[in-house]
Amino acid sequence: MSEKETTRPQTRLRQSDTHQKNQHTNYRSRNASGERSTYTRRTSSNNQAVDATNTNNTGTNEKQQTHHHQPTAPVQDARPLEERSLSELVLVARRLGIIGSTLKPRIELIERIKYVQAHPEMEMEVEGVLEKLPDGFGFLRSAQYDYVSGPDDVYISPSQIRRFGLRPGDMINGVIRKPKEGEKYFALLKVSKINYQDPAALIDRPHFDRLSPLHPFKRFTLEHEPLKLATRIMDLFTPIGKGQRGLIVAPPKVGKTLLLKELAQSIIANHPEVFLIVLLVDERPEEVSDMKRTVKGFTAEVISSTFDETADRHVQVAETVLEKAKRLVECGKDVVILLDSLTRLARAYNTIAPASGKILTGGIDANALQRPKRFFGAARATEEAGSLTIIATAMVDTGSRMEEVIYEEFKGTGNMEMHMSRKLSNRRVFPAYDLPISGTRRDDLLHPEEDLNKIWILQKFLSNLNNIEAMEFLIEKMKKYKTNREFLDSMNKRENNINQV
Repeated sequence: MSEKETTRPQTRLRQSDTHQKNQHTNYRSRNASGERSTYTRRTSSNNQAVDATNTNNTGTNEKQQTHHHQPTAPVQDARPLEERSLSELVLVARRLGIIGSTLKPRIELIERIKYVQAHPEMEMEVEGVLEKLPDGFGFLRSAQYDYVSGPDDVYISPSQIRRFGLRPGDMINGVIRKPKEGEKYFALLKVSKINYQDPAALIDRPHFDRLSPLHPFKRFTLEHEPLKLATRIMDLFTPIGKGQRGLIVAPPKVGKTLLLKELAQSIIANHPEVFLIVLLVDERPEEVSDMKRTVKGFTAEVISSTFDETADRHVQVAETVLEKAKRLVECGKDVVILLDSLTRLARAYNTIAPASGKILTGGIDANALQRPKRFFGAARATEEAGSLTIIATAMVDTGSRMEEVIYEEFKGTGNMEMHMSRKLSNRRVFPAYDLPISGTRRDDLLHPEEDLNKIWILQKFLSNLNNIEAMEFLIEKMKKYKTNREFLDSMNKRENNINQV
C-alpha cells in the first residue's frame, strides 16, 4: 500500500470528526435559544467564512459567503421645516445639539434650526447649574426647567469636576458636544466661565461656611415709584440690608404675594447688580405664571415647584437654589432670595424626614426643622465675600397647629419681621402692615442718623393711634410726596407739630 493510500483514510477521519463537532455545536445552539440559530464557521479546505443556518425542516447546513452588515442611512425628510410637527422639530433640534428646544416657540425653534444648519462648525454653548451626584459625576440643570432633570441636561465627568474644583450649585458656561451613539445626554467639552468669572480666578475661592457673618450695614433702596407705598413704608420702618434674614408674617389673603412682587421689582430697578431669585414652593400654577411675567431682568429668575408636585421635588429645588446662591456669594456677589413660603418648605422637609420617634405638637418630627433652619440661617452679610439676603413669608392664623408651631420655631431666628394684619385687609387698606410689632434689628446701621431721629418721632406718634388709624394716616400723608426724602424733609422735628406734615 502506498503512502498516499495510507494517509487518505486518516484525512477522511479528521474531516468526519470535524463534521461531528459542528453538528454538536449546532445542537447546543438550538437548545440554548429554542429557535433557529446562525453562526459563522471556517472549512479546512478553502478557509472561507460561511453562514450555517439550522432549520427544523432540514438537517443540512446551507453554505453561502457572508457579507458584513452595513447600517442603512436614515431616510432624510425632504419636507420643509414649516410643514413638520413640533415633536419632529424637537428631534431635529436635538440631533443638531440645540439646548432647550422643548421650551422654544415654534417659529423661534425653526429659525434656530436653520441658523445651526447654515453654520455646522459653530460651537454650541450652554449655561446651567451643577448638580453633583454621589457617584462623582454631575449634570447641568437648566433654570428653564426649574432645575429638574430633563432631556437637555449636560453631563460633566468626574475629571472635569476635580480639575476645576467645581462645587454643587456652580453656574457653568461652556461648550458642549452632541450625544454619541449609545449616549443619552449632551457632554461638556470646555468650561468657559464659572459663576460668570474666569475659572483660573476661582482656584482659591473661600468656602461659604467659613466666611465671617456681619450685621447688615448696606441698605437696599426699595422705593422706585411714588404710588408703590408698600415698599416705601418698608424702606422707612423695616429697612432691608444686604444680608438680611427677614420674615413676612401674614395670614391668608392679605397681599403677601403682591408684596413680594413689589419687592422684586424694586430690587431689579434700583440694584441691577444684585442676583435675584424668587423661589415659589408648593404654590399655585397661576401664581407662578404671574410671577414670571412680572419679575423680568438679566440677573433675576423665578424658580417654582407647584403644589401638585412631591415633597422631594420641593426640597430638591430649594436646596439647588440655596447652593447656587452660596456659590455666587463665595465669588463676591450679592444675592437675594424671595421665598414663598417658608412654612410650606418646612412642611415638605417634615414629610421626607425619616421618623425619629419624637413627634412635636402639630405632627412635626423633632428633627424635621433642622434643614429648613439651615436654609433660612444661610442669610448673612460676610466680611470676606458677598452677601445672601433671604426674605421669606410665614403663614399664621390658618387654623393649622403645625403652621403655628413652624412660625414659633422661626420667630427669633430672623433679624427683620414685617407683620401683616387681617383687620386692615378686611377694610381694604393696603399695605396691611401691623407696624407696632414690626421692625428691623440694628436699623441704626441702615439709616442715616438724621433720618433715624425723624423715623423714631413718627413711630412714637403712630403708637398713640390704633393700627387702622395709624395706617390710614400714614398712607394719606405719604401720598402727597413722591419720595421718602421729600416726606422726611417736610417733617417738623417737634413731635407736637407732626400733624402739619
